[in-house]
Amino acid sequence: MNKPFISLCPEITRAHALKLMDWLEDERVTCYLSDSRDVSRSIEHAIDRTQLPILTHLFNQGGRFFMAYDRHDDPVGFVRLIKTGSACEIVLAIGDSDKWGQNLGTRTIRESMKLAFLDMRAKTLIAKIHPDNQRSQKAFKRSGFRLESETPTMTSWAMTAGRYLQLLREDAFRDAPGIYITEMDKAKLDSLIALEEGPVVQLEHELERAIVVEADQVPSNVVTMNSRALVQLDNEAFEVALVYPEDADHSAGKHSVCSDLGAAILGYQEGDAINWRIAGRTRQIEIRKVLYQPEAAGDYHL
Repeated sequence: MNKPFISLCPEITRAHALKLMDWLEDERVTCYLSDSRDVSRSIEHAIDRTQLPILTHLFNQGGRFFMAYDRHDDPVGFVRLIKTGSACEIVLAIGDSDKWGQNLGTRTIRESMKLAFLDMRAKTLIAKIHPDNQRSQKAFKRSGFRLESETPTMTSWAMTAGRYLQLLREDAFRDAPGIYITEMDKAKLDSLIALEEGPVVQLEHELERAIVVEADQVPSNVVTMNSRALVQLDNEAFEVALVYPEDADHSAGKHSVCSDLGAAILGYQEGDAINWRIAGRTRQIEIRKVLYQPEAAGDYHL
């Protein structure tokens, strides 16, 4: 869990807007930012236009805007995704200069790809970067982007949806421990995602990067569908049953695979520990013990 961690949150408050204005007054942040003037004007307009505490709807005009949080739930930067047709352009900055050099930019790019390709369904994600901005170019290159064009004033980097999915399946990003899923579970969950039942972006991301195995080949210490596991959430340990949405019963400890916690534990093994955003804040999750796994018990019908 010592790897860089970033979560992207769409809710923008007045406090966030003021934080953003502080960042955008720092020339080190804005000197290479392609739409810094647009962002600044949007923020000023949002603050002047309303006294509401939540400004999300104003920031999402002309694109989708996200605050980037680190593992301590501190805002460290922002992302803007502007979709035109099948292509999407990304603009991002780590505004907290104290956090520079921690690879948070690279992690922010990868979280942005998840949203662009699995939520917004873009075919191509494009980043336009000033040639002198070597830090940003290296971050996009580390994330698998390819240089498409270069002029004295602008470089254009691109990632296609197909290449993104290929990199996920090859575990090229190595942002989290590998996970396992059975062929039967994957088929059922793919159908669930196709019906778009519930918030499935995180679930789809996990399925795309999972190692798919036959039911009788999955390790017995892996959390599969209909498994029960002892899970530690921060400092609290409790039993969780991982179920399909129609069987969910939070009061009975049955968590849907489409829930934050359910999507988080799918496919992990005993001893695995991850950071995951649950109910609006970042939590540390550890799989302490798999108490029951259908495949290990020979209950292949579940």
